[in-house]
Amino acid sequence: MATEGERREEILETAASLFASSGIRTSLKEIGDACGILPGSLYHHFDSKDAIIIELVQRYRDELDQVAKDALDSLHEPGPPAVEERVTRLGEAIAQCAVRHRAALLLTLYDPPTTASDVLVELARQAPTAITAAMTDVLEAGHHGGEVRDGIDLPILSERICQSMLHVGVGVFHRRQASHLPTMKCQVFLHGIAKRPPADATLDRSAAMRGAQQVIADWATAGEHDRTEHLRAVGRAEFARRGYEATTMRDVAKAADLSTGTVYRTFRSKDELLVSIMQTFSDTFSASWDAVLATSSTPLEKLDALLWLNINLLDRFSEEFKIQLAWLRQSPPDSVDLGFSFDKQLKHLQSVLVEGQAEGKLRPADGSTLNQARSMYEVILTPENVIRHAGLRGSLDLARETVLRGALVRR
Repeated sequence: MATEGERREEILETAASLFASSGIRTSLKEIGDACGILPGSLYHHFDSKDAIIIELVQRYRDELDQVAKDALDSLHEPGPPAVEERVTRLGEAIAQCAVRHRAALLLTLYDPPTTASDVLVELARQAPTAITAAMTDVLEAGHHGGEVRDGIDLPILSERICQSMLHVGVGVFHRRQASHLPTMKCQVFLHGIAKRPPADATLDRSAAMRGAQQVIADWATAGEHDRTEHLRAVGRAEFARRGYEATTMRDVAKAADLSTGTVYRTFRSKDELLVSIMQTFSDTFSASWDAVLATSSTPLEKLDALLWLNINLLDRFSEEFKIQLAWLRQSPPDSVDLGFSFDKQLKHLQSVLVEGQAEGKLRPADGSTLNQARSMYEVILTPENVIRHAGLRGSLDLARETVLRGALVRR
């Protein structure tokens, strides 16, 4: 017969598995049924679903802290390896932790549901600072050793790398068995993709950058006097702030200063409003990429413009990104992403990489160009907290210094 500690462990492991496969909507009854435990017995171990989630999040954070400690301890080992090996090893450990703790990761990327307890809200909002500090120490050791270039904001780069590793667990590509992603992304940040580092002035004048700037300017006026667009704008703000499950059409009507009947005459249901919001964003996303990639610029200039475009996309459409992640948090990892189709962008990226490598302008990567395109896609999407800390232009400067030129001294 299982001890109380063993049964508690079984409940936690089962809950983590169900959250990862069926989403956070999983009920206590479903967890109890999977464990073969009656609801009354389950409450003997955990008084609520929040209590289970809190422990899972704490375990995730504890493991990240241990990953950070191991990285710092390795700095004091005799005969230290090169900074590239240290960064990659730490990055891989962070990504593996994120995949193992997917449910806890998704709960901590953005504010938890409005129904969450105060304890869970506070825990979820605590940033995983230990891994960022450890990555900074690793990079600074490399800088002192002459391996990392001068002029790079190492704390911001550390946050950029750590966030990129954590996002491996979000559920876009890792479920496609993309175990290569952490290593390939670290290689991009450290070595860059350009064989010969480009000048900022040249990149700023490129046709691709002009195309990106025009697209960004067009977002400001699109549908600004249209009631449907107004409701989409209000809806995305309410869904991002309250969470989709907790938001009602009455909430949307009140925020839009319209009657509930008027809202229902435009959108027949909350689901229809959500799909319209995300489909409109998906169309904007796709059209914006198309505008940049259709220019006569070089592959490297196109990649640079895509970096700037996506920095601005996340800044301008942060609510849509929050809704997308909230949906992933609530849903099974194999569910359809709201309004998104990554295949088109991946094929475009793959073509750009193939062209640039054939011209001798871009570095070839280990493995297939499809895998390289997958890693580049995630590298192009700068995390929101990095943009918040570095600013729009600062985020582009960091991307150029790392993604294009590479953080390491070129030998």
